[in-house]
Amino acid sequence: MEQIIDIDTTGITQQYATINGIRYHYAEAGTGPLVILLHGFPELWFSWRHQLTALAKAGYHAVAPDLRGFGESAVTPYVKDYSLLNHAKDIRALIDHLGEKEAVIVGHDWGANLMWIMPMLYPETVKAVVGVSIPFYPEPRDPVEIRKKWQNAFTNFSKPGATEAEFEKDPERFFRLFFYGLSGSAPRQAIDLLYTRKPETNNVLDDFPEREALPEWISRDELDYYVKAYKKTGITPALNFYRNDSDYFQLKEIYKKGIKQPVLFVGGAEEAAVRFGSVEPMKAALPNLRKIVLIPGCGHWVQQERPEELNKEIIDFLNTEVKQKRY
Repeated sequence: MEQIIDIDTTGITQQYATINGIRYHYAEAGTGPLVILLHGFPELWFSWRHQLTALAKAGYHAVAPDLRGFGESAVTPYVKDYSLLNHAKDIRALIDHLGEKEAVIVGHDWGANLMWIMPMLYPETVKAVVGVSIPFYPEPRDPVEIRKKWQNAFTNFSKPGATEAEFEKDPERFFRLFFYGLSGSAPRQAIDLLYTRKPETNNVLDDFPEREALPEWISRDELDYYVKAYKKTGITPALNFYRNDSDYFQLKEIYKKGIKQPVLFVGGAEEAAVRFGSVEPMKAALPNLRKIVLIPGCGHWVQQERPEELNKEIIDFLNTEVKQKRY
């Protein structure tokens, strides 16, 4: 199957498998210990393009899937299909499909939420984890409480049809504003407004800073890759992350197991989840937390805004925790 547009992804191959009965697409590069890279919203495997090649050069088998409902993976019909537990089953089955018994999991945004539960669900399989942007908390975040706390930010995500209407009106503008507005390239006060003073009645894109020029870290072709992919699937499957509360009580039990594996956390210093959340609970809750890295001037899209810094931290962590212990 052809890629959506022609972008140089030298060394990265596109693969398809049947995972838990659905078509599952993933990009891969390199050979060596397996590293799975999990994207968030509104993203794709493509968000890890800079990491795939860097990890391959460092001697790792890097794999970045399109999660179910995203990109070239199958869109399934029900909101409950997109629970974190179902996504976790997909990733576990992908590891089996790849013929591996162990993997390191790296996750960003909702991919981080998914990554945090993987070592608790599959402790014999997940050997280490890297969280990007979204800190770990010792209990799962109650979706009802989160919506109350951030009711002025992205309330419309949970309202069927509301965000879809904004996206369908102008998909290019949706991605352009979303990527710029949550990045370290945007004015700092923009994040303050979006997360603390945005009226609940506003549309999602209201109050996002807007400029025609793209940030220096994403090209027009790269932006178009996202736009064309989401035009194909629609944005509803991706929004089902936010609309799915079905596994909260199961997650409360799972979280009691804790994470014993080595952990690295990397976030942008301008990241809302860092500025309005906290990295402190991780220090007490994760006995093998190796390092917390906050990159000055970086916002939400760490792997795209600051790929070299992130690549270095991940590779250094892997070389210590995986390669030296394996060989």
